[in-house]
Amino acid sequence: MSDHGKNNDSIGSGIGVALNWDKGIEFLNSIAGKEFRFILITSYTETAEIDGITVAGANKDLVRFTPPADAEFLYLGRCKCIDSVPATPDGKPTPAVITRAMLKLAGIPLSIVDSGSIVKPMVPHYTMAATHGRNIIHGHAMSREEVEYIYRHSLELGRILARSADCLVIGESIPAGTTTALAVMLAMGIDARFRVSSSMPSNPHALKMRVVEEGMRNGGVKFGSLKDKPLDAIAMLGDPMMPCTAGLAIGAMDHAHVILAGGTQMAAVLAVVSALSSRRMDKIAVATTSYVVNDASADIRYLVNSVTANCYGCVPLIYADPMLALSSKNGLRAYTEGFVKEGVGAGGACVAALARSRFRLDARDVLKAIEVEYEHAIELPMKTRLCYE
Repeated sequence: MSDHGKNNDSIGSGIGVALNWDKGIEFLNSIAGKEFRFILITSYTETAEIDGITVAGANKDLVRFTPPADAEFLYLGRCKCIDSVPATPDGKPTPAVITRAMLKLAGIPLSIVDSGSIVKPMVPHYTMAATHGRNIIHGHAMSREEVEYIYRHSLELGRILARSADCLVIGESIPAGTTTALAVMLAMGIDARFRVSSSMPSNPHALKMRVVEEGMRNGGVKFGSLKDKPLDAIAMLGDPMMPCTAGLAIGAMDHAHVILAGGTQMAAVLAVVSALSSRRMDKIAVATTSYVVNDASADIRYLVNSVTANCYGCVPLIYADPMLALSSKNGLRAYTEGFVKEGVGAGGACVAALARSRFRLDARDVLKAIEVEYEHAIELPMKTRLCYE
């Protein structure tokens, strides 16, 4: 039976395999009980400044602070560049709350890598010394030389970090990342139209397509014309997160397993990895949340499957269900109603925490840890502010 034909792809403990079942089980068995390292890449694209394209920030002026604030929160449990935890305009918290809870629960170490943020995180981090990405509508997001520079330096960093763990979990924080992912996948011949996810229940597909189509026209790019030139595709239509994540993953795979932790952005990164790497893809997986896998406005299964059809071996799509539907917290239950869904490597962090415990932890442990983090990060500061008002 094909993966799409399975009525229930859950394997228990809050984990499921949505694509390439056998490979997914094999991958999970290979990382069970092993040592992990979580890497967050902070980045920025001016595409995020287009009205209606993202809600990754309390308002338009704060969007550029979201990536460094996510990094600071993961590292410190509080933010330094802004005075509160990143949230949507109506107060739904960053998925960094989930990620931090999982890293603490499983004792997984953290590394921050800046690749083109405008505002730099005020915590220890590696840097690619890269400028931020320009608006892709112009068809010239980055220089080809800078994309190559980021990729080459990330390869070396991936090799170094992989020696400290059996599995690297790579997440990202970049507003508007699904729009740049859409553009790069179309340039590489993957029909991602109306298939990328969104942090909003009402997925702005039409807006994303208008932006991408104009960018492709201005860059002289047609569907599939950069299939074998992934770095060119990034330079014209991508963002600085992509070459960094691809380089880290390829550099790490000689020594460790790799989890690309994220939603449909990671399908674009996987396409870049598969085009640049000549090795078999048996040590890499995409991991996300059940909210992305079940997103009726997107199709991450199709996207990953389209990439793996061209890979040396099938790449599994693994997901975690944090059971937020059972939460007593309104801000967390919102994830099950189509808001936020994923980000900051939340789904991959859940998978890593469960695998680190040899799957002895279950979904109840995950939910409890997330709720405790939510109380410390959101509710307690709010009560403190009210006491002083």
